[in-house]
Amino acid sequence: MDPTIVGLIAFAAVIVLLALRAPIAFTLATVATVGAFVLFAFRTGTFMPERAIRATTSMVYSNSFDLIHSYDLSMIPLFIALGHIAYKAGITTRIYYAARVWLSRLPGGVAMASVMGCGGFSAITGSSIACASTMGRICTPEMLRMGYDPRLATASVAAGGTLGSLIPPSVLFIIYGIFTETSVSRLFMAGVLPGLLSLAGFLLVIFIWVKRDPSAAPMMTETISLSDRFMALLNSWPAILLFGIIIGGIYGGIFTATEAAAVCLSSAVLIGFAQRTLNLRDILDALKETAVQTSAIFFIAAGAKIFVAFVALTRVAPMVTELVTDAQLSVAMLMAVIALVYLVLGMFLDPIGIMVLTLPLMIPLVESYNLDLIWFGVVIVKLLEIGLITPPVGLNVFVIANVVGKEAPIGTIFAGIMRFLSVDFIVLLLIMIFPAISLLLPNAM
Repeated sequence: MDPTIVGLIAFAAVIVLLALRAPIAFTLATVATVGAFVLFAFRTGTFMPERAIRATTSMVYSNSFDLIHSYDLSMIPLFIALGHIAYKAGITTRIYYAARVWLSRLPGGVAMASVMGCGGFSAITGSSIACASTMGRICTPEMLRMGYDPRLATASVAAGGTLGSLIPPSVLFIIYGIFTETSVSRLFMAGVLPGLLSLAGFLLVIFIWVKRDPSAAPMMTETISLSDRFMALLNSWPAILLFGIIIGGIYGGIFTATEAAAVCLSSAVLIGFAQRTLNLRDILDALKETAVQTSAIFFIAAGAKIFVAFVALTRVAPMVTELVTDAQLSVAMLMAVIALVYLVLGMFLDPIGIMVLTLPLMIPLVESYNLDLIWFGVVIVKLLEIGLITPPVGLNVFVIANVVGKEAPIGTIFAGIMRFLSVDFIVLLLIMIFPAISLLLPNAM
């Protein structure tokens, strides 16, 4: 049987199963295992299943075993645990309160503070979904209580939550780095400037929105003294310290990304105990949540690794590369096609599922054009970030909808999201046209 046909059927099966909401890990592993079994069984031209059992089992075992024992993968539970510990200790939420105090007199100041809080939360946790869920419970009800337009109150947090994909540490960057064998530390650095650019763009959207429609964000009436402002800023020092350890340590070559995660986690625990905002019960709860999330990600990564090994047995990746080469597409046209593929998939699938499904095809294609894989990783993560708030399946939007309930239906949130999406597309174009935005920091390491 032609390996290319088996590979194409496998890709179609995965897309259909993921669209039907089948678990990502089991979909990838099952389709890859069945596909590999078929290829090995027909290796001699006739169907001989007894010869396929050992080869298929060896492929599944060796790839999953090698992945789980990967050193880089160990940073995922460390960063996830850091996020939970920092939240339990109140470190992440202090960024929001400090921003709220300092931005209170600006048009849409609380919405801006929510986006700033999301950016700070993302700089510690690295999870967009966790950021949207946590900050949505803190910020959105307060803005609705103050009389903010529900579209602004919900969309600002949903969009701000996507910053966790770009601002390091990012789980998506870790997975991308492992599967493309690129430096996770350099990927983290590459995401800093695009992440800050997205953050600035979101703040600008809020400012223009409220300037044009002052009723969307009533001004705060409470008076906040200068001493209270500085006190709120001082109280946020743990978050600044942790972010400084991650960025400064990696950029300065003091830590690897994994070591930075371990140092930050230890620091967060010590700070929580020293400030008496953390106890053993909080740590146990954080570790339980970390175990659940880490297990889910590891299962997905293992399934993806098996699927990548299966794709290598087929000629699908070389076939796609040959088709694009024969078409003689320019780099601009190639990136436009890739962006379109990711944007369409982002409307229906979750980011990790899209990444592990497409990387086996995209990476050989990008390498054939001699494009920088670090820069391409930032482009991919930005596209996946856009997918988190793109209808009809914007995961961050559904998270916020579950938080606020009937006060802001999904249609209302999507109506507000469109303004933030316009900024996302502008930032995406800037990253594509000017690779230096992504490569400036990693090249200076």
